[in-house]
Amino acid sequence: MATTLRPSQVRVHLARQRWRLRLVWVGLSLGVLGLGGRLVALQGVQANGLREQAAQQQKALIRQANPRRLVVDTQGAVLALDQPVYELYAHPRLFQKTAPQVAQALAPILERPVNTISQDLQRAPSGILLMRGLAPGVAQQIEQLHLDGLELVGGFARVYPQQRVGAELVGYVNREHRGQAGVELSQEALLQQPQIPAVLQRDGRGNYQSATMPTSWLLDDPRQLRLTLDVRLQRGAQEALQQSLRKFQAQRGAVIVLRVKDGAIRALVLEPGYDPNAFYRFPLERFKNWAVTDLYEPGSTFKPVNVAIALESQRVRPGQVFYDEGRIFVGGWPIQNFNFDQAGAGGSLSVSEILQYSSNVGMVHMMEQLPRQDYYQALRRLGLGEELTTDLPFTSPTTLKSQVEFVNYPVEAATAAFGQGLSLTPLKLAQLYAAIGNGGWLVTPHAVSGLWHPQTEELMPLKHPPPVRVFSQETSTALMPMLEQVVERGTGKPARIAGYRLGGKTGTAQKAGVGGYHSGKITSFVALFPMPRPEYVVLAVADEPRAGNAFGSTVTAPVVKAVIERLITLEGIPPSRK
Repeated sequence: MATTLRPSQVRVHLARQRWRLRLVWVGLSLGVLGLGGRLVALQGVQANGLREQAAQQQKALIRQANPRRLVVDTQGAVLALDQPVYELYAHPRLFQKTAPQVAQALAPILERPVNTISQDLQRAPSGILLMRGLAPGVAQQIEQLHLDGLELVGGFARVYPQQRVGAELVGYVNREHRGQAGVELSQEALLQQPQIPAVLQRDGRGNYQSATMPTSWLLDDPRQLRLTLDVRLQRGAQEALQQSLRKFQAQRGAVIVLRVKDGAIRALVLEPGYDPNAFYRFPLERFKNWAVTDLYEPGSTFKPVNVAIALESQRVRPGQVFYDEGRIFVGGWPIQNFNFDQAGAGGSLSVSEILQYSSNVGMVHMMEQLPRQDYYQALRRLGLGEELTTDLPFTSPTTLKSQVEFVNYPVEAATAAFGQGLSLTPLKLAQLYAAIGNGGWLVTPHAVSGLWHPQTEELMPLKHPPPVRVFSQETSTALMPMLEQVVERGTGKPARIAGYRLGGKTGTAQKAGVGGYHSGKITSFVALFPMPRPEYVVLAVADEPRAGNAFGSTVTAPVVKAVIERLITLEGIPPSRK
């Protein structure tokens, strides 16, 4: 049944409808006014700021990722280089496919089980590192999958093509691509190429526009860090040292080849060594270049240095004779020759014969000709008691008793006369022999030549401290035949090479430690070659050989001989006699 409205009710209903229409109209009017005001603000008052904000969103500050420089030897053989690699990250929240589907697609490329990848994808919604060190070819395969949520981050991996050969000097980098040893550490500033920042434009999808790249990014700096090392000689020295260490069951050993005129290190071998490509597999002690860091008492190999000091003082003449009793007492302490129990007194010996027979007593009498104050100052002028200057890291200062002890206690000067009571590194001893061989100049041992440009063949040399004269040419010349006699007639006979002249000195020293000397010993041989104008110092050291008949003449002299024979072949050195 229809409802009939009275006239008064109709009027009320129409009034309400008109009021609602007015409210809607007012609301729409206010909205239009607000929108218009906003448009005016955007296009007028805020226009400049918004344009700047949009421009900033289309730009990005980028630093160019440059590889570390190549490290090469003196012949250009590559010792270290960077290769491009990628890290693969997953962001599951951005996946358009299921995690198992993504894992199924990645498994054959990454050569990992599907289940393993699937488990990795469950670890977090974003930023999951799936794999490091991916080669460019592998990264390209992943890109061709066109899977959302996968990110490839480019970088570089350091590779050492020579593996163990030369690792002692080259060193290695850690996972952060920072040098941790060798020239990788000491020359970090030279090896790191400058990263040039630039602002690049991006398109609507966020891709960088190549047209906005600075021209400086297109310029390649091909300069390489060139070392003084000859990898061919290094490999030969390594083989010779390994053979001797195995034969005599030595704990460790070292070989150094130093060019006498400038201190260039042509070879430096430590055994046992390590492979810098897999440094994490080796114990920490392998990374230490103990030829630079570890001190030892040089023993008889220091006697030629003392002879040079004595001759330089002009208190001892080359032809002077000293009487060797075989055993003496200095300040109440007994001092005797190593073979006193078998040979007894040595009798009258010239300076040359004292070296030839390695007479401790003869050396004590010779150095007694110098006031102890003068002897001490001469040792200090040679750098004893100071840190060796070199471009290799972690050098250790040599040790020498205080001046008060040395001068006031005669036994200190007496033991120093035959290489005990003072400590140095193998590299420091090689430096001292270089000074004897080059006419009296103390040069800086160094492993880096400088930055080499392979196209222009220009070398920007690395500056080293200038040489310092410590002996006269006359002193150096007088020592040459004495050292040669050690090889021809003395303890250095095993180092003789037919047709070639060389000089040197053997050493078999006790190991000093807390509370005195230990049962272990260090055997060594240091040679100057070729005579009478040497070009190289060749030093070999073996630490704690445990087999029988282990002396400098038997353990290390043959190593030096093998290294010199390799030098002869590589350098084309002609025979010095028929």
